[in-house]
Amino acid sequence: MIPVKVQKISYYHPNRSYAVILKELSGERRLPVLVGAYEAQAIAMAMEYMETPRPLTHDLIVNLVQGVDGKLSSVKITKLEDGVFYSILDIQVEKIGHRQIDSRPSDALVVALRMHAPIMVAEEVMDEAIVWEEDLDNVEEDIQGEPKVKLLERQLEKAIDKEEYEMAARIRDKINKIEN
Repeated sequence: MIPVKVQKISYYHPNRSYAVILKELSGERRLPVLVGAYEAQAIAMAMEYMETPRPLTHDLIVNLVQGVDGKLSSVKITKLEDGVFYSILDIQVEKIGHRQIDSRPSDALVVALRMHAPIMVAEEVMDEAIVWEEDLDNVEEDIQGEPKVKLLERQLEKAIDKEEYEMAARIRDKINKIEN
């Protein structure tokens, strides 16, 4: 298994979804994993260590693991089949032992980030879906699929519509940096 970290999240225009870019820790390979908008937002919140007033679904999972005195040993992306990634939560609980729980990679990534657990990718998955550093710019162009300012303006509108004003302010600042 190859240890990776969440490098960034990019909007993927053709599917109206997001690509989470996982980068291997000891190399230059990257693995793009497509996720939905809700999952991308949850991953972004976990990356920024944002707390919510009440537990969200992923916080509930964290609370359940901690509530039974468990430890998330790691998250493992185990296979890629017909364009679908599969992953497991590798959990150790003193009273019941070691368990591997099936999970969507998007959910597993949020839980791993929230619990500061290692993220691992099977070698064969990395080999099949790999992106090298020198190809990353091409992937970014494909992911963006439209001028960056236009994309940011759309994201700004969405953030305002959802009354996510802190996010809207950050997006506005990015737009201003690009235009100035």
